[in-house]
Amino acid sequence: MTQSERNERQRLRPAPLLFEPSQATADPEHFFDLESMEDPRELLARATELTQAFRAATDRSVEFQALAAAQLADPRRFDRLTPADIAERAEWTEDYAKKMIEFGRSLLDAPEPDVAPGV
Repeated sequence: MTQSERNERQRLRPAPLLFEPSQATADPEHFFDLESMEDPRELLARATELTQAFRAATDRSVEFQALAAAQLADPRRFDRLTPADIAERAEWTEDYAKKMIEFGRSLLDAPEPDVAPGV
């Protein structure tokens, strides 16, 4: 994913995920109140918003995982971890950990996006 694609994705933020009250989450059939919607148009719209929000959250979380992996593997750290150690902590394969470290380094090396003053 290019920097411009990341910037575009950040500008088009989906609907925020709303945390459900603990009583509602105790019911396994309850999911963001979707089960109570009777209008299929409203149900489709809200389910689509949630899908987009979960995808965006997943993408962002993966980027943060990659950043953390790259930082933990940094040879300048006295307590650096090996790809195998990172893989074990994150429940990844070692090959995937190596790819995430590489991805994280590319994110760390990427120039910061231009931000207009006062924004």
